[in-house]
Amino acid sequence: LTLSDQMMKIIFLVLAATLASVQAFAPVVTSHHQLATALRASSVDTSTQTTEKGLLKRDRYVATNRFAVRQGKAAKFEQRWATRKSRLATLPGFQYFHLMRRVTLQEDGTCVYDEGTDEASAQGNMVSFTVWNKKSDFSNWRSGEAFKEAHGGTSIGAFLSTMVNSALVLRGPPRPAFYDGLLVQSVVPDQIPETVDGWRQVEADGVNTLPTECFIAPNQFFVPPENAVAFEQRWANRESKLKECDGFVAFSMLRRDGQAKGHGTVEMDASEPTYVSTTIWKDRASFEAWKGGSAFQQAHGQKKDDDKKEAAAQPPAPLWSRPPQPVFYEGVLVISSEQGV
Repeated sequence: LTLSDQMMKIIFLVLAATLASVQAFAPVVTSHHQLATALRASSVDTSTQTTEKGLLKRDRYVATNRFAVRQGKAAKFEQRWATRKSRLATLPGFQYFHLMRRVTLQEDGTCVYDEGTDEASAQGNMVSFTVWNKKSDFSNWRSGEAFKEAHGGTSIGAFLSTMVNSALVLRGPPRPAFYDGLLVQSVVPDQIPETVDGWRQVEADGVNTLPTECFIAPNQFFVPPENAVAFEQRWANRESKLKECDGFVAFSMLRRDGQAKGHGTVEMDASEPTYVSTTIWKDRASFEAWKGGSAFQQAHGQKKDDDKKEAAAQPPAPLWSRPPQPVFYEGVLVISSEQGV
C-alpha cells in the first residue's frame, strides 16, 4: 500500500470505530416490524405491564454507557466530558447524572483507579450514569436536538472531531446498558452543584483526573428469569435504614432492560448481571461507616442471640445462578435535580 492508501485506511477505521461510539444511544430501525418493536421498547412506559407480570413497578429509568478507556487516557477522557456542550440539567424528566471511574479499595482508605490491563479488563473502567424520571423522558432526549449537541452532531466538523477524539482515547465503541430503577431511596441534596446552561463548569486540564465528588457501591446479581419476582420481593421486604446513615445519597435496585435497542447494545448473556443494587454515598468513609454499623447488619439479616440460631437453621435459598460481584467507583461531574435521585 502507498502512504496515501495507508492514511485512507486509518481514517476509515477511525470513522467506523467511533461512529458507533457517537450513536451509541441512537435508536435503530430497519423494518416495519423493528419499528413497532423499537417504539414499544424505547418510547412506552411499561409500569402497568410489569406489575401484571408480578415484577415491581419502575420508579426511575437509568441509562448507562460503559467505556473502555485506553491506558493513561483517563484524564483526557474526563476532560472531554467536562468540556462538552450539554443542557442535560434543563431537560424534562432529568433527575441525576455522574461519570463513574472504577476503583480498587486500598486498606488505608484510599482508592486507586482500575483501568484494566487489556481490552477485556478495561471494559467499564469509566461509566456514564444518568437517571430519568420516566423511560419516555430518556427517549425524548435521545431523539431530540440536545442529544445531537452533546454528541457533536451539530455540524460535520464537530461530528468528525468527536469521532477522531473518541478513537484516540477509547479502545473501542462504548457499550450502553439500560435499567428500570426499583425501590428508589434518595435524600434531598444539601446543595446542588452549579450548572451553566444545564452542564457543569469545572477545571479539567487533561493531565490530572477530576476531583472525586461521590462514592458508588454497586453489587451485581445474576438472577435467572424464573427467580426475578422472588428476588425483587426479598429486597422489597427487607428492612432498610439507609436514609438515617450519614453520607447516604441514594439507592436503587437496577433491573436490566433487555428490550432496549440502539447502536452498541448487544443481546444479554450469562456474563452480564440482571440486577445491580446501586448505592451512592458522599464518600468512601460514609460507605465504610455504614458497612461497619448496625444498619448494615439489619439490612443483611445479621441478628442477635436466639434469632441468629433460627436464621442459621433456615437460611434463605439463593436466588442467583452465581455469587454476587461487587464493584466500586468514584463519581465525578455530579449533576442533580433539586429532589435528588
